[in-house]
Amino acid sequence: MKICLPTTGKNGLTEKVHDHFGSAPCFTIYDTESQGVQVLENDHSHHAHGACQPLGMISGFGVNAVLTSGMGRRAVQLLNEGGIKVYLLDGDTVQEAVDKFAAGELPELTFDNACGGHGCHH
Repeated sequence: MKICLPTTGKNGLTEKVHDHFGSAPCFTIYDTESQGVQVLENDHSHHAHGACQPLGMISGFGVNAVLTSGMGRRAVQLLNEGGIKVYLLDGDTVQEAVDKFAAGELPELTFDNACGGHGCHH
């Protein structure tokens, strides 16, 4: 399984997670099977509210799940339609968040409990 997290930089498992998916400087993709890490730069980190295109940013990388502390309803819907589940992350680093995901401790983020506007993040 491949898990994508919004991150502030490119330091792999030790990198800090970013507080909002669409505006993160980077995306870190962790492969639970190979334990490999891939980091993508987010060239669309500055976007108007509601203009985030999360599926387009990570498509082609085989991502199965996204961990985030904030994401708008439409972004959640688009990811779900693309076969990607979204979970509310917990942890300061990629490693902490991945460990909690593996332990089944992260709740799924759905259209109903997603962010309705900036300033509502957990």
